[in-house]
Amino acid sequence: MARRPNYDFERREREKAKAAKRAARAEAKKARAEQRQAEESGETAPGPAESEDEDGPGNA
Repeated sequence: MARRPNYDFERREREKAKAAKRAARAEAKKARAEQRQAEESGETAPGPAESEDEDGPGNA
């Protein structure tokens, strides 16, 4: 027997996923803007571009 569709729940889940994705994109955009502003003012903002290798320093 097939399951009974729950359209409301599925729609809420889709909307929740879209909102989470939108929030992540906005956060990334904000971080890039802060980094760009820091670079323009002559400071260096700590970020993924300036970090060591992902394995860490001293690992080959």
